[in-house]
Amino acid sequence: MAFAGKWETETQEGYEEFCKLVGIPDDIIEKGRDYKLITEVVQNGNEFSWSQLYPTNKSVTNKFVIDQECDMETIGGKKFKATVTMEGGKLSTKFPKYHHTSEISGGKLIETSTVGSVVLKRTSKKI
Repeated sequence: MAFAGKWETETQEGYEEFCKLVGIPDDIIEKGRDYKLITEVVQNGNEFSWSQLYPTNKSVTNKFVIDQECDMETIGGKKFKATVTMEGGKLSTKFPKYHHTSEISGGKLIETSTVGSVVLKRTSKKI
């Protein structure tokens, strides 16, 4: 149940380069640069509901069960099928244009999204 709770962005690295590579428009990148993303996670064993509120006031919620294929959605509204796995306490899934992992480290939520050699690392504190 380590992931459960409400989280707010503290720091992010590689944001602009990552967003450009995955096709996010410049005006949205600008809005999100200093935005404190809110992530809310409800966890019941291997079942998760993962919601994020973005700077456009759009909220995306993905529900999944570890190791089971599920329907997911990107911030851009693209729907896709994915399987979320857990290895060593780290959630991992493949989005259409990038690979994403989430873990709890030092009481913080660490999210890492990778496309090619570009990495977006977002650290959030529990609120």
